[in-house]
Amino acid sequence: MNNWIDNCHFGDCRETMRAMIADGVKVQTIVTSPPYWGLRDYGVDGQIGLEQTLPKFIETLVDVFQLCRELLADDGTAWVNMGDSYCGTRGAAWGPSEASTEARAMTQSRRRDDAPIPRSDVRVAGLKPKDLVGQPWRLAFALQDAGWYLRQDIVWHKPNPMPESVRDRCTKAHEYMFLLSKSEKYFYDFDAMQEPVSGNAHSRGAGVNPKAREPAGWDTGPGGHRAKAGRYPGTGVGFGRGYDKFTKPRAKQNASFSEAVADLVDTRNRRSVWSIPTQSFDGAHFATFPEALVEPCVLAGSRVGDVVFDPFFGSGTTGQVAQRLGRHFIGCELNTNYESLQRDRLSQPALMFA
Repeated sequence: MNNWIDNCHFGDCRETMRAMIADGVKVQTIVTSPPYWGLRDYGVDGQIGLEQTLPKFIETLVDVFQLCRELLADDGTAWVNMGDSYCGTRGAAWGPSEASTEARAMTQSRRRDDAPIPRSDVRVAGLKPKDLVGQPWRLAFALQDAGWYLRQDIVWHKPNPMPESVRDRCTKAHEYMFLLSKSEKYFYDFDAMQEPVSGNAHSRGAGVNPKAREPAGWDTGPGGHRAKAGRYPGTGVGFGRGYDKFTKPRAKQNASFSEAVADLVDTRNRRSVWSIPTQSFDGAHFATFPEALVEPCVLAGSRVGDVVFDPFFGSGTTGQVAQRLGRHFIGCELNTNYESLQRDRLSQPALMFA
């Protein structure tokens, strides 16, 4: 067990996970970004992402995540990042007419040993040239069909997207992060997923909640719109917004309550759109998995001392964030060229929690 923890293990992640399962390894949460279909070639037979058809690619990833599910604790979660692509004019994903600038830049900036795939070999059955492939949702629904609980789609909004030379649609500035769970009930640190309130949140106001006040401009004097004398008592609770046949013993909207909570509400539950810039890393050959995207997933999905797993470890962002937050990590990676990048990142001083 100790040999697995806080290390990246090179090779096919499926073979590595089978060995981990045989050793009884368990992880609390998974944070990962699988290979996108048809984007890069490691020159390794059987690598994920070079499948000849989109259904085969989805089927392969479902198999990968079934192994992940066996590794996962019963109350564990998986956070899966996935971007999309377009069908090209010759039937290839990221074809010449509709390949986004971002995708081309990613492919062209790979290491020399990461050759782009033969575009004519990648077909999208049933899709027309320029169709959006929809691979994030195809994967999400396939995982749902395989037994995962699809709990949420989180939109990763990129404030600094790569420009695209397209004139008949918007520039793509988002990807998806899917929250999946193994069971109906699972560990989720609600407090860790709080964020500061926005400037347009409903204010409690000074004194009585503004929602309980009379609308601006109403005449509240004798004989005015809201004069209650001779009509019925307003208690603030019960049927009909508090105007019941019988007076209730207390009023919900009152000055003392509003005054007590006026300055206490400064956080709210995190929203499902996360605005996080892409992040470069010295020594990396492409825009890495942003630490700010990984961090809330680790915080919500695990406790201090838990194990965080990434089957597509890449340059080691998930491991670096896990270390900094006082968690352990396990990584799997096919490309050994990442080893030096991982060593540099994971050897850097990290803020560890006891």
